[in-house]
Order: sequence, then structure tokens, then C-alpha cells
Amino acid sequence: MAITSTGLNAATNQDVAASTAVENKTALGKDDFMTLLLVELQHQDPTEPMDSEKILTQTSQLASLESAENTNKALEELSASLQSNQEFSTIAAIGKTADLGSDAIALDEGSTSTFEMYFPDAIEQGTISITDLDGNNVATIDVGTNPAGVYQFDWDGNDLNGNPAESGIYHVNANYSNPDGDVLQTRLGAYPIESVRFEGGDTLVKVGSNYVPLSQIVEVY
Repeated sequence: MAITSTGLNAATNQDVAASTAVENKTALGKDDFMTLLLVELQHQDPTEPMDSEKILTQTSQLASLESAENTNKALEELSASLQSNQEFSTIAAIGKTADLGSDAIALDEGSTSTFEMYFPDAIEQGTISITDLDGNNVATIDVGTNPAGVYQFDWDGNDLNGNPAESGIYHVNANYSNPDGDVLQTRLGAYPIESVRFEGGDTLVKVGSNYVPLSQIVEVY
């Protein structure tokens, strides 16, 4: 008699189900306590029956155990529901702007620093200003004429005089004008949310060209 692939799959699934259906014998449940109580009642000495107070105590413990199990099950279902709601609420944020809470980059002297900036409006002309922690203008980058979007820039690490800037933290902001002549501002660290990814229980959002954990976002607007 030939065995079809469907039959093989069914047999395999039955074996897997049987192997995973092994009961956990390391903990007693309410059914185990009820069984123990009934066995104790069956084998009690008729001349010295079990004290009724002891029976009431054990049944009370049984009721408490069942209530605790029901509470744990309800909490697990609530946790799963909240997780699902959080995922759907994160998906609703696609298209909005995420703020990472910082406009700073780190520079190692003599190296190049690469960063991305988001321009919500079309750029007619504009300049990126790189300042030190004291607010001094260290370097500038021309952003050219471009449509609205996220753009990557490279700072060669040199200051306005062409000398290597010191290693440290620098702030990155931009002033630009759109084709209507409106003067606008933007800064590093604010990007549109393009997509959401769920990975290993973590929620990641795509900002710019990178996926970052949702926990790193301080504001969505």
C-alpha cells in the first residue's frame, strides 16, 4: 500500500503533537490536589475519620489555587492583547515624524563623519551648520537644490579654516528656503517613519536608512 505525502505529514504531525503533549510533572495543579484529597478520604480510618476542619482547609486551598490559575491565565491573555494593540498603534505611526531626541554627531579628529538629515520641504537653497558644544560655528555644508526627503551628507572633519576639528560631539542643524521663498529649519535626529518591523519581540521603526528600536524614539508627531 502506497503512503502519500499527506499521510506522511499527518503521521509526522501526530508524532510531534504526542511528543509535545507531555504533561509537566514538576508542579501540582488543582486536579492533582483534588485527586490527593479523594484518595485521602477513601483510605481514612473509619474509626478515626478526617477532621472536618482539615477538609475545609484543604478545599479552601484548592479553591485558592484554582483562582490563582484563572488569574494567571487572564493576565497572560491581557498581556498578549496589550502587545497586539501596541503593535497596531506603532503601525499607525507610519508617515509621521519620529524624534530621536538628539541633534549631535561624534567626530574623531582626522576622520570623516557621515550623517542623514530630513528636509520636510523642497530645498531651493540651504546650509547645514555644524557647531561645537559652546555654540561656535565650526563648519558648514551646502545642501544644494533638492526635493523634500532624507539626504546623506559627509563632513570631512575640517573646520572653516580647513584645519582638522578636534575630536568631540557636535550639533547639526540646517537653515534652508523652499521654492516659495519661505525660510525653514530642520535638524539632525528627526525623520519620517517609513515602516515598522517586529523582530524577536522588539518593535523597530525605519527612520532614514536605519531601523531603530521604538524605545529610542522620544516623540512622534
